[in-house]
Amino acid sequence: MTDRRELADFLRRRRELLRPSDVGLPDGLRRRTPGLRREEVASLAGVSTDHYTRLEQARGSAPSESVLSAIARALQCDLDERDHLFYLAGMTPPLRRAGNYVRPGLIALARRLTDIPVVICTDTGEIAWLNPLATTLLPQLPDGPGRGRNLMWRWFTEPDRRPAPREDWDRMSASHVMDLRATYARRAGDSDITSLVHDLLAASEEFRGLWERHQVGVRRADLKTFIHPEVGPVAVRCEVLLTEEADVKLLAYFPAEGTDAAEKLELLRVIGSQRLTSADSSPT
Repeated sequence: MTDRRELADFLRRRRELLRPSDVGLPDGLRRRTPGLRREEVASLAGVSTDHYTRLEQARGSAPSESVLSAIARALQCDLDERDHLFYLAGMTPPLRRAGNYVRPGLIALARRLTDIPVVICTDTGEIAWLNPLATTLLPQLPDGPGRGRNLMWRWFTEPDRRPAPREDWDRMSASHVMDLRATYARRAGDSDITSLVHDLLAASEEFRGLWERHQVGVRRADLKTFIHPEVGPVAVRCEVLLTEEADVKLLAYFPAEGTDAAEKLELLRVIGSQRLTSADSSPT
């Protein structure tokens, strides 16, 4: 049974704790109340303002599981807070695995690594966050979630755009599939990993052949080379930091020893800063 009063109180208090800058919104004009506005939370969650407002007012229809999950993400709830939100709505929380929740502390750590490219992605390969240097090094990604931001999907469905030397393709393809195999077994039955594998099997003959080998290997470190259109090959040593639930990982790319990668990364950092400055100063 939904505890409407407690649910409304929890939503309101979580909303009031967030600042616009916490969710990528401009601070704008002076606000009459602390935190985000109801319509901002609704927009972030992809639900109607009326529906969200009714929840905060302890009235209206009970929210669905998908709506609760979207609101929890919009309010930046950690897993304990997300579970609490579900309990207040009279529902069983989703399994903690495959939550794909990126803790603020992980992003705070990543923000300190300003001189190397850093990527935070899910265990299925979807990029959740990347720092400015990674944005400059990696091929341009579309905004918003979806397959266009999935490293696995792009690697096997857009081989002509792979940012790696052709001689490395076989090794990296096998490594991608071995890592995904481990995720697939650990999260057997989860819809996101099942649909990704199913679609990759249909879309890529290369993936299909590697998948049939049934080789498994969790990737914790790697040596790879990125081919950048402006600075050429950049050799890096990738270290993978797994979260406790192992459904989100941080990829840190250190310049490979004995190469000119450090100088090239510094050049890319400058190029990226100049582009950002240029974009900020351009007329609107």
